[in-house]
Amino acid sequence: MNNCCMYSERFPACTEFVRIRSLDYHVWRWGPPQADATPLVLVHGWMDVGASYQFMVDALSDAFVHGRTIVAPDWRGFGLTKPPVPTDHYVFADYLADLDQLLDHYAGERPVDLVGHSMGGNIAMMYAGVRAKRVRRLVNLEGFGLPASPPESAVRRYGEWMDDIRQLERGEMALKSYDGLDGVARRLMKTNPRLSQDKAEWLAQHWAAPDSSGCWAILGDAAHKVKSAQLYRVDEVQALYAAITAPTLAVQASGDSLSQWWQGRYTLAEYHERLKAVGDCHIAVIEDAGHMLHHDQPEALARQIEDFLGH
Repeated sequence: MNNCCMYSERFPACTEFVRIRSLDYHVWRWGPPQADATPLVLVHGWMDVGASYQFMVDALSDAFVHGRTIVAPDWRGFGLTKPPVPTDHYVFADYLADLDQLLDHYAGERPVDLVGHSMGGNIAMMYAGVRAKRVRRLVNLEGFGLPASPPESAVRRYGEWMDDIRQLERGEMALKSYDGLDGVARRLMKTNPRLSQDKAEWLAQHWAAPDSSGCWAILGDAAHKVKSAQLYRVDEVQALYAAITAPTLAVQASGDSLSQWWQGRYTLAEYHERLKAVGDCHIAVIEDAGHMLHHDQPEALARQIEDFLGH
C-alpha cells in the first residue's frame, strides 16, 4: 500500500470504548465535549463502521465541528464492538436499546441531532418515533426500509431463519478475507466504483483487521448474514414514522440504489409515500452519487446536513 497517497483527515477522531448493556461499544468522536451544544450522532449501515463518516465530517465547517460533539459508534457485531459471547443471529430491536443507552452516555437529558445511513437510517427513523423527545433533528441517508411482506410469508421466513443458522454453524456464511490491505481497498472500490483510491486505502484499515493467520478479515460478524426471523411490518413502521416529531431530512442519491436492489418489488415512489406519515419531512437528492453517498459526495452532503441542522 502506498502510504504517501493515503487520505489525510482534516478532523482526526478520538476513539473510545463505552460500556453499553453487555458490550464494550467502540465509538468514534470528533470535536471537544460540549456541555450545552446539541450532540450530533452518526450511525452507520450494514457491514460498515463508524469510521465511514470521516470523509463527511472532514467536509463540515470548522465552526460546526468545533461547536459540538460528534460521535459515531460501531454497531454491535461491527467494527470493534464485539459481542461478549459468540452469537448465531442478531435482533434488530437491540440496535434501538443500544442507541438509547449511548445517548444516555453522550447526551444525558439533551436531545440530539441524529443521522443514519442505510440500515442506520432505518434504525434512526424507528428510534425517533419511539423516543421522539430525544431527537431534535433527524437525517435519513438512504434508509429506505424493505418491501412489504404478506403475513403468509412468515411460514417461509421462519424456515429460512433456521436454515441460515445451520449454514452459519457449518461455516458456509464466513466473510471473505484478503491477503493484505490493498486487497481490502480493492474490494471497497469494486463495491463502490466512485470511491477514490486514497479514501479506500484509509477506510480499509478501519473496515478490516488481520486475523490469526495474517489475512485481513472484514470487521463484521458473519451472523449478521442470518435473516431476521420476523417479517418487516410496514404498518408498524408507518406508526413509528407518524410518531416522529423532529423535523426530518430524507436524503437519497441520484443513482437510485433502491430500484437496483429490488427490481420493481419496492420503488422510490412507495418509499416517498411512506415518508408522508412523517409530520415534517423534506426530501433532498445528492447528484452523481450512489448508495454510499457520504463517500461519493461528502462535500455536498455536508452542506445539506449543516444547513438543515444549523449551528
